[in-house]
Amino acid sequence: MAGPDNRPSGQQPSGHRVLFEFTQLGQQMRVAAIDEATGTEVVVITPLTATRFQMQSLALGKLRRRLGIEEPPPPPGPKPAKYA
Repeated sequence: MAGPDNRPSGQQPSGHRVLFEFTQLGQQMRVAAIDEATGTEVVVITPLTATRFQMQSLALGKLRRRLGIEEPPPPPGPKPAKYA
């Protein structure tokens, strides 16, 4: 599990603790994210080339959608340039 600064962690803002399980399946990684309070589990399959952070982020996002937890909006990006 990772730290609080923009990284997946075991303690979510909703107060739910999330457990991650990693299982290698050939050239892929099976990542399960489990909400400790409700027992809800989601599974994602990622390539081995993905970082642990990327794997956890993907699984956590899927779990949040399943639980109906709002994700914070993305930071505003640069505005597209206007060409004449």
